Amino acid sequence: MKIIMLGAPGAGKGTQAKLIADKYNLPHISTGDIFRANIKEGTALGMEAKKYMDQGLLVPDELTVKILLDRVAKEDCKNGYVLDGFPRTIPQAEVLDKALAELGESVDFAINVEVPDENIIKRMGGRRACLSCGATYHLEHIPPKAEGLCDHCGRELVLRDDDKPETVKNRLQVYHEQTSPLIDFYRAKGVLKEVDGTRRMDEVFNAIVEILD
Repeated sequence: MKIIMLGAPGAGKGTQAKLIADKYNLPHISTGDIFRANIKEGTALGMEAKKYMDQGLLVPDELTVKILLDRVAKEDCKNGYVLDGFPRTIPQAEVLDKALAELGESVDFAINVEVPDENIIKRMGGRRACLSCGATYHLEHIPPKAEGLCDHCGRELVLRDDDKPETVKNRLQVYHEQTSPLIDFYRAKGVLKEVDGTRRMDEVFNAIVEILD
């Protein structure tokens, strides 16, 4: 079962990807994690990717797909995997499709976690982080015991820059321009499934399980 997770930043697709991976005993593959692992291991592909990342550039699609295919060729992926954070653009999706087709494989499900922009802005604006120990909270869903202070180390909690409304709006704009066209791309292939991501986390997960089962 080869699953691609789609959804705007803050829609909760990463959380759902982990839950799916655990339930179906599939590897949860995030491109960021693969890049970091390849760089840490000093692989040829990792060193090539590092050249771009060190300059603050996006890793080219062809190289990203090469690194991804190297990962999914490993033994733990023989029954499938959950892709999180890739593809991000139509060209990436096309390169991935072509590479999978050469192996006689294809994507089984593209699951879009649908959440309106205004919900995401509100959701991410409620996040708070402890810069000291890394713990994260949400004012509405996972509030700290003492207002504004970390439960674990007692330090002050902050709203991170990338969770501020103006930053979130920019990220959503990029998402709508570059990534949301993937929804129609996978719909045309007949593998798109959509779930309402505004519901509780467990309800969203149950809806995904119904699709996959």
